[in-house]
Amino acid sequence: VQLQASGGGLVQTGGSLKLSCAAPGRIFSSYYMGWFRQPPAKERELVAAIRWSGGAPYYVDSVKGRFTISRDNAKNTVYLQMDRLKPEDTAVYYCAAGLSWVDRDPKGYDYWGQGTQVTVSS
Repeated sequence: VQLQASGGGLVQTGGSLKLSCAAPGRIFSSYYMGWFRQPPAKERELVAAIRWSGGAPYYVDSVKGRFTISRDNAKNTVYLQMDRLKPEDTAVYYCAAGLSWVDRDPKGYDYWGQGTQVTVSS
């Protein structure tokens, strides 16, 4: 099972990008969805996560106030709106589906998207 991530690209500092991730319906309605990122030569980090049933999303401190995660249950799609981007946000971004809220370890996720590159130029 593959999640389908899209929306990465090259943007200048202060710009915005919106990532999308589509999942099969049976996955989307049973798992919470997260976005990870992995800069070059660094570990994969959980950036944001959201539950199917609602409730407060999770954000890593470095993106609070700049990134917004949301989901459209009718479209089985999760989004990551990234505003006021910084060069340190440059990474490959992955969407993933997990069961145990909220797991910051990538090993805790059962399904992954293929990754989309986000590059923020200074």
